[in-house]
Amino acid sequence: MKALILVGGYGTRLRPLTLSKPKPLVEFANKPMLLHQVEALAEVGVKHIILAVSYRAEMLEVEMKAQEQKLGVRISLSHEKEPLGTAGPLALAKEYLLEDSEPFFVLNSDVICDFPFHDMLKFHKHHGKEGTIVVTKVEEPSKYGVVVYHPETGQISNFVEKPQEFVSNKINAGLYIFSTNILKRIPLKPTSIEKEVFPMMASDQELFAMELRGFWMDVGQPKDFLTGMCMYLNSLKQKSPHMLHEGQGIVGNVLVDPSAKIGQGCRIGPDVVIGPDVVVEDGACVKRSTLLKGSRCKSHAWLKSCIVGWRSTVGPWVRMENVSVLGEDVQVKDELYINGALVLPHKSIAASVPDPKIIM
Repeated sequence: MKALILVGGYGTRLRPLTLSKPKPLVEFANKPMLLHQVEALAEVGVKHIILAVSYRAEMLEVEMKAQEQKLGVRISLSHEKEPLGTAGPLALAKEYLLEDSEPFFVLNSDVICDFPFHDMLKFHKHHGKEGTIVVTKVEEPSKYGVVVYHPETGQISNFVEKPQEFVSNKINAGLYIFSTNILKRIPLKPTSIEKEVFPMMASDQELFAMELRGFWMDVGQPKDFLTGMCMYLNSLKQKSPHMLHEGQGIVGNVLVDPSAKIGQGCRIGPDVVIGPDVVVEDGACVKRSTLLKGSRCKSHAWLKSCIVGWRSTVGPWVRMENVSVLGEDVQVKDELYINGALVLPHKSIAASVPDPKIIM
């Protein structure tokens, strides 16, 4: 079986982290985002994964070659010369996708969830039509495009963009499985699968919805990255509690790389991910945050809802909160207050940031 992952563009929504690495390689819960998907696909027997890329493919190529051997899958890159939207990449990768007549998975690279690939395959083969979309339930459907479908069969009748009155609370989760026939519908030009391809398939009665169980998040921007991290840690607690860290000063769900060092009298958690070679000094307090590889949180610093970039340092007695994101190699001097700042790589912050802003 095959899968196509829509890796796409510049990852602008996750800046400043994506100024240093392509988004799929940014670590989510101590593992590159893309690897969460690639491992789950390999687990259900996918043997060939195609990455649809348009930017900084060299770093991706190196990382994925290493994974090929480890996971025993073939990984190919399909390069877009111009952005092709969400459907065009399927046409571009046609030669790979038509190597056999098996159905294939397609997924957005920002999605983190309990990947239901096994159930998707079963459901898709059962209805025998052209496509299956995984849908997930949301609290505020008016912010999204919703999917309207038959509750028993799952057959999709139509899509409603940002409905003002209630028609459905299920949205497209960015995970699909298609029969190869779909490729006849997609031209090799910039095309939207959601707006141009799916409505046609639904009117031909060829498109079905499968409901996702468990958590789901598009982690393509910092606020959602942190929310997704909390959901992922909660899922880990239910499925693999042995992977979570325990010990003095640890509160709730905390994931710590074995190479990290945590000092005395710290309070870590709930909902914290500490990456490789991270140092948290004595008396620091970290909640609902991710500390990426090689970063340092000095004594008595207080962090909540932050992402600290690779090799960045937060000075002693700093208070940092409200979805503050430090890019790679940022230095925050002692005793400052940082509120909702997005700091570009290699900067040194010597004054407090009382209001959310981008620091260039």
